[in-house]
Amino acid sequence: MLYNIIIAVITIICVLLTLVVLLQNGQGQGLSGIGGGGGLDAGAGGLGARRTADLLSRATSILGGAFLVLCVLANFAIDRQQSGNSVLQQGAPINDISAPSQTQSAVPVQTPPPPATTEDNSNDDN
Repeated sequence: MLYNIIIAVITIICVLLTLVVLLQNGQGQGLSGIGGGGGLDAGAGGLGARRTADLLSRATSILGGAFLVLCVLANFAIDRQQSGNSVLQQGAPINDISAPSQTQSAVPVQTPPPPATTEDNSNDDN
């Protein structure tokens, strides 16, 4: 139950993190350029170019950190069944190797062709 909740929150964080990264400016373009020059005065409480970049950068850091922490917590929240040994500790099943295999070979057995009979044509009377 707890594991499913953590996975749902991780999924939401992934979507938000993707959106925040895509909104960041690449080479002077992006949301920070739109908000800074789109008629909003930075001094009048609007989002200036620098404030938007700082906000998106901070949101990326927070969402990335939350993603990391939740992934580690999800590892501990997995319901593990108490089987005792892992698959590697149990080992491979032991087969009886003294009995010959009953399966057919994948490569067909080739039988040599019968010896060619040469007819002696010694009836030449020349």
